[in-house]
Amino acid sequence: MKLYEKFASELIELIRNGTLKGSEKLPSIRHASKRYGISQATVIEAYYLLETQGIIYAKERSGFYVKPTFNHTLKAPSPSEKYIHETTVEVSDFIFSILKVLKDPDTVQFGSAFPDPSLFPIAELSQSMNKSLHALLSQPYKLISDVATGNTELIRQIELRYILSGIPLLPNELVITNGAMEALSLSLQITTQPGDLVAIESPVFYAILQILERLQLKAVEIPLAAEHGMDLNALEDSIEKFNIKAVVLMTSFQNPIGASLSKEKQLQLIEIIEKHQLPTIVDDVHSELYYSKNPPISLKSLDRSGLVIHCNSFSKCLAPGFRIGWVAGGKFTDQIERLKLMTTISPSMPSQLALSHYLQHKHYDRHLQRLRYVLALSQRKMLAAVSKYFPDDIAVTEPEGGYFLWIELNPKVNALELCQKALEHKISIAPGPIFSASDEFKNCIRLNYGMEWTLELEEAMMKLGAIIKEFN
Repeated sequence: MKLYEKFASELIELIRNGTLKGSEKLPSIRHASKRYGISQATVIEAYYLLETQGIIYAKERSGFYVKPTFNHTLKAPSPSEKYIHETTVEVSDFIFSILKVLKDPDTVQFGSAFPDPSLFPIAELSQSMNKSLHALLSQPYKLISDVATGNTELIRQIELRYILSGIPLLPNELVITNGAMEALSLSLQITTQPGDLVAIESPVFYAILQILERLQLKAVEIPLAAEHGMDLNALEDSIEKFNIKAVVLMTSFQNPIGASLSKEKQLQLIEIIEKHQLPTIVDDVHSELYYSKNPPISLKSLDRSGLVIHCNSFSKCLAPGFRIGWVAGGKFTDQIERLKLMTTISPSMPSQLALSHYLQHKHYDRHLQRLRYVLALSQRKMLAAVSKYFPDDIAVTEPEGGYFLWIELNPKVNALELCQKALEHKISIAPGPIFSASDEFKNCIRLNYGMEWTLELEEAMMKLGAIIKEFN
């Protein structure tokens, strides 16, 4: 990311968090140059970039101002209040019926679970793949030497990122997996038995529900709020009421609502799981996609008992098709590694070698900075579109990372019907019921803004807003 893009990203964050408000004047070019220690040319480039993106505008002989549309008055969704009970998970047929219609390449992919692939460094990844495969001509043993545990150099690169993030690891704690979903599945298999109860978030990413169903596990859905994540008091009450064997949650930019647990809340969660000696499985695939200057706190960094099982992957931030993930298994690492050897043995070794080369020789952090910038910008654009085109009687989240908005619509709106009507106009959305084991959130939708904003997306939001208004 160039210096002017970095400065522009910082301005977007100030607009996003409300420090710079709609119609407010930006610092003059000279003042911004002195204040931020950058050249006036850099300030001008940043301002022009934001102007072309429709975030600020210029007044002749006056300066630059924040566009009013980027300060909306949309309210956040209310925390769900629900009767907590155990639920047999039977959702796969329903979820597949929804997801299979989202694959049309001509459809605007607001319903996708991934960022737009064009945001990833495909050319550099291809170079790393070619160079790592060419190196096998002289070192063919690398194809099989690390099959059991994962490529040694890839593990070292991932361990370095943990160390730099202040997350302690046990020796040989990382196990490379076929994406984060296998990491989550292995973690649940070694901490539960069929018929056991697992505490999950509500709403929850539908892939978690599919794993529970496949493993014949029952869900105890714990409500969460956009502002502070899982209701930890409800979690502890449920642990005392039910024989819960494990907890699964996302602590950073949760899918679908984007909630994060503060450090205070995470410390409270650590106390709960240590008190009850409860294995806690963290799906942390969005943790690199933060918009502020500082990364989110990791629950793994606070764990001293080995009960936190940390799952992650490159699928949401670098290379989804490579299907390379990992798990830091804490006290359960040996069991996870043995179970993996009994099932899939090893992820693709060429993919591991390519990612290892990329992390060593390319510019991963520069890519992440650019990706965060695009996502933060697109969030502002989508929120502005929601404010402009959607009905007034809605509530929407405003996460500090990731690439999803969770929108609570008027109770008259049936999200499944809305999904079908939107598809007739080549627009996909993710309807709320697929994020629940008990068929809740019938008037909610999840929208993906993980793409460069275009006129086509703006027009799709305008059309989607018109379709929603037809329900009222």
